[in-house]
Amino acid sequence: MPLPDPRNPSGRRAVLALLGVLAAVGVVAWYGWTTTSGQVVPSVTGYKVESDSLVRVGYDLARPEGTAVTCRVSGLDAGKGRVGVVSDEVPASGPAVVHRVVEVRTSARAVTGVVESCTRVPSGG
Repeated sequence: MPLPDPRNPSGRRAVLALLGVLAAVGVVAWYGWTTTSGQVVPSVTGYKVESDSLVRVGYDLARPEGTAVTCRVSGLDAGKGRVGVVSDEVPASGPAVVHRVVEVRTSARAVTGVVESCTRVPSGG
């Protein structure tokens, strides 16, 4: 299939349409990258219900390097009710992606462990 000839009107329209599509793809890619760069993103890697009063939750945390973060980690019962919660404070030192294992004491048997939220700790200074 030959390329469109930009010297005739239909060829110009085809070239302009192609340039428009490429520009739109570029804008969408740029927007996606800028809205997610520098984010704090937790990802649960596993959990283990140790007893009726303890669940261990493992998670990876991706964050900008040198950023302190506090994560809220919870144990949930079968009805998705919170039966235990702990704040895990991740210091600013260390790599941008860290693996954490947190013990959550529970008031009843948990069936799962989750990271509810992670927030940046404002730097003092």
